[in-house]
Amino acid sequence: MRPVRIGWVRLRPARWKPSLSLTLEVAAALAIWELAGRMKWIADGALPAPSAILVRLWIDWADYPPHLAATLTTAAVGFLIGNAIGIVCGTLFAFSPVAERLFRGVNVAIFALPAIAIVPVLVLTLPSDGARIVLAALGCYFTTMTATMVGLASADPRGIDVVRGWGGGRAAVFRYVRLPAAVPAILSGLQVGAPNALLGSILAEFGGGGRWGLGAYLIGSLGRAEPDRLWGIGLVATACAAVGYAAFGLLGRALTGSVRAATLPTGTAALPAPALGRSGRLALAAGAVLMPFALWWGAVAASGLPAMLVKSPLDVFAYLTAGPRAEGVRERLIGALAETLPPSLAGVALGVVAALLLAVLAEAAPRLARLMMPLSLFTQAMPLVALTPILVLVFGRGTAVMLAVTVSVTFFPAYVLLAQGLAAVPQGARDLGRAYGASRWRELRLIALPAAVPHLFAAIRLAAPRAILGVMIAEWLATGTGLGNLLNRARGMLDYGMIWSVAVLSVLVSVALYELVSAAEGAVMRRRGG
Repeated sequence: MRPVRIGWVRLRPARWKPSLSLTLEVAAALAIWELAGRMKWIADGALPAPSAILVRLWIDWADYPPHLAATLTTAAVGFLIGNAIGIVCGTLFAFSPVAERLFRGVNVAIFALPAIAIVPVLVLTLPSDGARIVLAALGCYFTTMTATMVGLASADPRGIDVVRGWGGGRAAVFRYVRLPAAVPAILSGLQVGAPNALLGSILAEFGGGGRWGLGAYLIGSLGRAEPDRLWGIGLVATACAAVGYAAFGLLGRALTGSVRAATLPTGTAALPAPALGRSGRLALAAGAVLMPFALWWGAVAASGLPAMLVKSPLDVFAYLTAGPRAEGVRERLIGALAETLPPSLAGVALGVVAALLLAVLAEAAPRLARLMMPLSLFTQAMPLVALTPILVLVFGRGTAVMLAVTVSVTFFPAYVLLAQGLAAVPQGARDLGRAYGASRWRELRLIALPAAVPHLFAAIRLAAPRAILGVMIAEWLATGTGLGNLLNRARGMLDYGMIWSVAVLSVLVSVALYELVSAAEGAVMRRRGG
């Protein structure tokens, strides 16, 4: 259809129709939400109507500026620090497989540390807003580091051959091939990092005892039985996270066109691991196991805090083996782990499958994916301490609420990585499939999904530690079972030996899951290469 000019206005029907359709879809979703809130269809009013939330926001708006300023300031500082370290370390690990293998346990341990256990220690150890900045930085580091490694390793080997053919060395290959190829992946890590930094700052505010911050405001509002205020705080946090997410998404779309390959590469340009003998491999494995404990020991020694509060590796080992209640402690830990692990594994599967489905929908039905994105951002930015009580009203206090919380914390980062992997498929490869009459779904199945396999494994590696953390938070706040409940009871009794034991056990399980996923990825990639 031709454009229609009415005075100074030029209407383009082909462009206007999708915008109008999206507007109608959003309006319909809001109308259904309004009706559900007014009629109290969900958990007797646990989901307020949008109008009620907006009215509460208008009433409370004068309270928000100092809380927003406190949270956003610490989140921004932590975001810059965590992502800078993540990019530098991801580059180092991509070029030095020995360093990556040596620090793998440290990296996963940092990512898997339960915030609910380390916040009191950070608050006592670090001055002023240090705990908020550290948790915000920790929330960004692992995802950006992983994304950087994936991006640098996914460079087109043909481009590397061209640069080397013209006499370029490793620096030239990095500058002209690897770094441009890694830009989309790094930006996807920054996209995930923006909500993560905000969430880390808010979590630190729960145990920080400070006056200002969205977390402090939320804690003060939990006991008032006002779900509209809780949802208002959550929506404000979601809006802040969405701004950061959208900003890096726009930047990624602006840059992706200049770094996308014209055709589909036949392989990846991952840097080969050095040839190590059996003794070298054993030494590297031993170093990888010992490195987290060495750094832990050094941090405890440097903190200067009393031994009752901070525990060294030997202290935890003695607590579990030689203490007066060691046998009972071990039985409680094993029993709690048996309750926490099954829903964690189920949560990983559900979260990654949901992320993959939405990523595929984003390719096949972009408008539907855009409708679901606000909900995805809300589950990522809404503090779990506020979200979990609402989910309890909806799902009860059983396994369903643990799965809901776990999916909410694993889904979003997995989706971002998978969407980036599908979007990075060269247009030439898509055009080739269409030239042979392939439908969009067949194109996704035969071209896009196989090309996104590295991103799928990266998503699973990110989801596994977060799933355990999500289940522990649900157990701590809702179900009264598993490691989360054990940690909560230990906090109440000031049993720091048990607190550190739960933290160490959760980290060890997360590292084990990470290694299993890495081994499975290696087997799959070797099979594809063969």
